[in-house]
Amino acid sequence: MVIVDSTIWIDYLGNRDTLQTDWLSRAFLNERLGLLDLILCEVLQGIRDETMAGKVSHELQQYDILPTGGVGLAIASAENYRKLRRQGITIRKTIDCLIATFCIRNGYSLLHNDKDFEPFEKHLELNVIHPRKN
Repeated sequence: MVIVDSTIWIDYLGNRDTLQTDWLSRAFLNERLGLLDLILCEVLQGIRDETMAGKVSHELQQYDILPTGGVGLAIASAENYRKLRRQGITIRKTIDCLIATFCIRNGYSLLHNDKDFEPFEKHLELNVIHPRKN
């Protein structure tokens, strides 16, 4: 499964043309796509119009939405944060640490456009989708 980060959903819903949104547009037919409950929250928080928020919520719930949280993920995320800190890398957002750790633990790939995930890929074996121009 490919977990699609909020950075991509926001660009996709805003009709922004990026390598990642192009990949997403093609992937709807042949990839199993999902998002985490935390990602759903991030996307919906940014929508000011209630009618639009309802439409987006309905649209995103057509995909697999995986629950996160729990003690195990919290501990593993904190361990990953500390591993990166020991290498001089500070992750700015706890939610990114949770998302990356969730993907690593469950063997999921991540489609994103957020440089905070790069250390997880480089040092902790996060599998990231890297779209290329066609």
